[in-house]
Amino acid sequence: MRGLKKQRRIQIVLATFVALVVSTVLIGYAMKDGINFFRAPSQVVAEPPSSNETFRIGGLVEEGTLVRGQGKTVRFSVTDGGASVPVVFTGVLPDLFEENQGMVGTGRLVNGVFEATEILAKHDENYMPKEVVEALKAQGVYKEPGDS
Repeated sequence: MRGLKKQRRIQIVLATFVALVVSTVLIGYAMKDGINFFRAPSQVVAEPPSSNETFRIGGLVEEGTLVRGQGKTVRFSVTDGGASVPVVFTGVLPDLFEENQGMVGTGRLVNGVFEATEILAKHDENYMPKEVVEALKAQGVYKEPGDS
């Protein structure tokens, strides 16, 4: 009788462990497309990701590079002060999107051009995404809000 209880406990512990491993693997597999790593333009230029990797890029919209094409296609460059990456986006830009302003885009790097599927712009004069601020500070070009 005692051996049967011990055997049953071992089976329950093993079944629980297997269920935990299977659920962890399934959660990781489900989230793999939702995880987008942030890269600064300098990082993208130094180590270009593969063309099938979706990631986020952020920095300042480089002055003089914003070109509106036919329809909803827009071209510009994003910079962190150390390097610039050309960006192409087809869609409606946020109202506050403009040159010399912070932005974060999600997409892929194809033949040296970042093809964005989503563009986010700052929503007030004091906000800039944390990753963009850190990248700009690393390049020594970040100015605190209110500094001119």
